[in-house]
Amino acid sequence: MITREEFNTIARNGLWKQNSSLVQILGLCPLLAVTTNAVNGIMLSLATILVMAVANVAVASLRNFIPHEIRIPVFILIVAALVTVVDLLFNSNLHELYLVLGIFIPLIVTNCIVLARVEAFAAKNSPLQSTFDGIFMGLGMLWTLALLGAMRELIGNGTLFAGIDMVFPNLQPIQLLPESYPNFLLAMLPPGAFILLGCMIAWKNWMDARATERARLKPVAPVATAAGAH
Repeated sequence: MITREEFNTIARNGLWKQNSSLVQILGLCPLLAVTTNAVNGIMLSLATILVMAVANVAVASLRNFIPHEIRIPVFILIVAALVTVVDLLFNSNLHELYLVLGIFIPLIVTNCIVLARVEAFAAKNSPLQSTFDGIFMGLGMLWTLALLGAMRELIGNGTLFAGIDMVFPNLQPIQLLPESYPNFLLAMLPPGAFILLGCMIAWKNWMDARATERARLKPVAPVATAAGAH
């Protein structure tokens, strides 16, 4: 079982406090290469969430049976098997998107986010805790890649959810800016991704600093003494 406090800690760490993209700065290859639009970032993140959740529960369940000396090769083998399944599912059901994401689906095997959580958390905790850790770490990656992809797409092309028709054929991208909008190429290139990612990291640090300052200035409620109670 998992307590409410443990669940809240895992969720808070995955979504914000230990966010893999904004704090740990892991998985920069897909972060910079795939997020030319929001759809690519969201779909790759969903694939990563699936791999992380199942890999975490598998490692947590088998951790007492895996010799310490060969744990890393075994972890990679488990992750590689899961990524192969996800890769085949994308190829068979979302072929156009599969061609767009290309090598970045197989590269989930070597993604530092997955291996880091398997080694740092799943190998030391229960299957249920490890499952939630994989899910929330993946969700932290998802909102980061989705936001970065949306900003790059909007600034670069003036649209939102370009490529959504590859997932849902009946839907079309949203044209938020006029069609006469001059495309801002820098936002679509890796330097633009670096700049926007730096802005997101600075924003998170500013939010954390504000929260710390508010906590410091928050008045402490007086504690009634035994003498004052009479």
